[in-house]
Amino acid sequence: MTETILSRCEARGLRMTDQRRVIAGVLEAAADHPDVEELYNRAVGVDPRISLATVYRTVKLFEEAGILEKHEFGDGRARYETADRDHHDHLIDMHSGEVVEFVDAEIEELQNRIAKRLGYRLMGHRLELYGVPLKPSEDD
Repeated sequence: MTETILSRCEARGLRMTDQRRVIAGVLEAAADHPDVEELYNRAVGVDPRISLATVYRTVKLFEEAGILEKHEFGDGRARYETADRDHHDHLIDMHSGEVVEFVDAEIEELQNRIAKRLGYRLMGHRLELYGVPLKPSEDD
């Protein structure tokens, strides 16, 4: 990530209130893929005056401005991450809901080969894998 969320908001001419700045800071600090409720819980720890509605509106604004990416991993919660991150794919633990990010050169090459074989140049993709942890005896 080369720019902060705040600098990207300002570059797009978004009006940045104090509460939006707090939410941008919380998103910037997130190492996970928080949903709006989790963003709200983190933001009120910084500024107790922030409402859940403000977080929803701000997240929608940031998403529409191309600053955030929305992910729906099948658990009924939309989760967010910054849109300017390097490409990566996701593995979702169906038991815990944990989202594991990964990059695999073989998968990337396979996707390009498939697109080419079908007569296309791949312009982008989103890969989400869903799984459950292997039991120790299943690794062997």
